[in-house]
Amino acid sequence: MSDNILVGTASWTDKSLVGCGRFYPPACKTAEQRLRFYASQFPMVEVDSSYYGMPTPQNAQLWAERTPPGFVFNIKAFRLFTGHQTPPETLHRDIQQALGPDLARTLYYADLPLDIRDELWRRFIEALAPLKDAGKLGAVHFQFAPWMLRNRASMAHVEHCVEKMQGHLLAAEFRHATWFSGEHLEQTIDWERSLGLVHTVVDSPQGFANCVPCVWEVTNPRLAILRLHGRNRETWNRKGLAASSARFDYWYSQDELAAMLPEIRHMATLADHVHVIFNTNNEDQGQVGARMMRELLRVNAA
Repeated sequence: MSDNILVGTASWTDKSLVGCGRFYPPACKTAEQRLRFYASQFPMVEVDSSYYGMPTPQNAQLWAERTPPGFVFNIKAFRLFTGHQTPPETLHRDIQQALGPDLARTLYYADLPLDIRDELWRRFIEALAPLKDAGKLGAVHFQFAPWMLRNRASMAHVEHCVEKMQGHLLAAEFRHATWFSGEHLEQTIDWERSLGLVHTVVDSPQGFANCVPCVWEVTNPRLAILRLHGRNRETWNRKGLAASSARFDYWYSQDELAAMLPEIRHMATLADHVHVIFNTNNEDQGQVGARMMRELLRVNAA
């Protein structure tokens, strides 16, 4: 397998993954043991928990210490920064107090005073520092909200995120069809390239407004990313699902993964590194898919 193609999964701590008993050995009972085992199987992982709540420097330091040299963490950006609705209780206690007693049940980025926004950016960057200092921070992944259409306001917000995260490698994943429809496809790619954003190639069900086509492009020579969400049309927009694992419930076939190999290998000639990330997270779907992809890449390279 090409040394610059890293394959991994989105998260290593999902309840259904641990509960299924097929990936972690019975002796892996603690958070430390599970991360050490995961890192013995794959060279990279995407941290999903940082989307739901702000990460901490303490956790990042432990992640760095518990993984071997060269292991890579991609960190998902906190939901407030990506245009998603955010419960106030996910913010730091002192931030909640500073916002006052009459907080709405749901907050958006535009709702917060400028000084609070700046402080949240500062703390987010501070939390990533141990990984960055250890040389284990890959991309900071911004998976923007599906209601962020391609318009001036959305583009301005993306540019704002790039400005706030100067000195970090940012990846953008859009989830509304307008970003890549018609003439917008080439315009969006050129714009990502001008900002130094890593374009995220997305494999997902097609035919929905909150889906984008699989656009095999490299916009930053340092990194290319492919994220695989599965192709389960039945659950993609189903309401009331108990967990994301139900939405991304999909077993990739060997033929489906093999069909992607030429494009993955082509990206590997255009970027220093390629990250292939399985976001299918019902039980051990992601780990099974990632192992299959690594084997296909190995055999294909032989």
